Amino acid sequence: MLEIRNYIGGKLQPASSEGWLDDHEPATGKVYARIPDSGAADVDAAVSAATKAFPAWSALPSEERGRWLLKLADLIERDMEKLARAESVDNGKPVDLARGLDIPRAVSNLRFFAAAASQFASESHAMESGAINYTLRSPLGVVGCISPWNLPLYLFTWKIAPALAAGNCVVAKPSEVTPMTAYLFSELCAEAGLPAGVLNVVHGLGPKVGVGVVEHAGVKAVSFTGGTKTGADIASRAAPKFKKLSLELGGKNPVLVFADADWELALTESLRAAFTNQGEICFCGSRIYIERSIYPKFREAFVERAKALRQGDPLEAGVQQGALVSEGHLQKVLGYIDLAKQEGGKVLSGGKRAKLPGRCAEGWFLEPTIMEGLGPDCRSNQEEIFGPVVTLAPFDSEAEALALANGTPYGLTATVLSQDVARCHRLANKLEAGLIWINCWMLRDLRVPMGGVKQSGVGREGGFEAMRFFTEPRNVTVKY
Repeated sequence: MLEIRNYIGGKLQPASSEGWLDDHEPATGKVYARIPDSGAADVDAAVSAATKAFPAWSALPSEERGRWLLKLADLIERDMEKLARAESVDNGKPVDLARGLDIPRAVSNLRFFAAAASQFASESHAMESGAINYTLRSPLGVVGCISPWNLPLYLFTWKIAPALAAGNCVVAKPSEVTPMTAYLFSELCAEAGLPAGVLNVVHGLGPKVGVGVVEHAGVKAVSFTGGTKTGADIASRAAPKFKKLSLELGGKNPVLVFADADWELALTESLRAAFTNQGEICFCGSRIYIERSIYPKFREAFVERAKALRQGDPLEAGVQQGALVSEGHLQKVLGYIDLAKQEGGKVLSGGKRAKLPGRCAEGWFLEPTIMEGLGPDCRSNQEEIFGPVVTLAPFDSEAEALALANGTPYGLTATVLSQDVARCHRLANKLEAGLIWINCWMLRDLRVPMGGVKQSGVGREGGFEAMRFFTEPRNVTVKY
């Protein structure tokens, strides 16, 4: 039984209550580790440690803060295989995906913001009246970073890297469902000799640790990625305290496939968007709309390719579909499949819990599921399912495709597959989404602003947007 510990003030330690929570391996359904059941006292200790560390850390030259991030990136790269395996065991994702996406991206996050620390520039504005304005940007102090379970180390580093680069000290709460790689990262921080209190990692439940971070008077800003319902709760708690908030929330993302799209690219990217990481990525395209003239042919080819996806033990090479993250989440997704059937949907493939032999016999696996016959206003096309479930539907015109794409309360991503350049630009200008991909899916440049509109979030992450969020601007006017 592995034992995860908090990282507070540079030390690895259990919760002050000495309570523990179970950590399950999704592929087997069995408990394999335990994590601290932390509470208010642990959050207080973490904020105190961060507050104590802040003056020295914020006073470091930006290049020196960047060197610390680079040192941590090198250690992650050194332990790539260990961390990839740990991510696979803890989350249920294929180890090939963790090795090819999650852990390399964590390295990239740290290196990118290490460079951004020294490239982050101020602004100046000259006035014709004989004065000049310039803007100073200072770190906020102690900030809270709350990361989700679907891309654990990937999104953990995506938050803490810009916060640290900008000169803040961090109290981080990883998901209690997938805490392992954040803990292993804590060990790397200790190995690197990162100054005590600069980064603090508190494990535990959202209502205890998450709420504690959000409501703590010493925490000046909160960056959160997760569900829209939780984001609304965080906003209701933080707003009366006038804290800065960055919320990257849910999505119900459309994929628009036009008849003139490159056939192979359209199939490949639609399949990736639907089923990568078992559909447990906020960017996944769970509503695929296909121009009616190619709908039957596309549907047949898409179903055939989905059935060919290799599902199995996530630790085996070549596996493309792993386990869902928890029994509760599996039951939630199965519930949506039952709901879709009640709403008139027809299952084209999948739709059932997958049974695997051997050590994964009790794992939380679901067959990749494709459905059709569902209207745009049904719950299955309006609510985020966050699993390997996708709906197909035809459209007859560009205007109809746009209306279908925009017809949900969410607005995180949208994908357009077409070789008509003018059409792509027209749609990009009208799609209600924070990230729009043309003839690709989840092609990410770390410099660009990332976030959603409507119920998909508030604020932006990435590039200098993240650095701006984690700093406070002060304008200085000098008359000469």
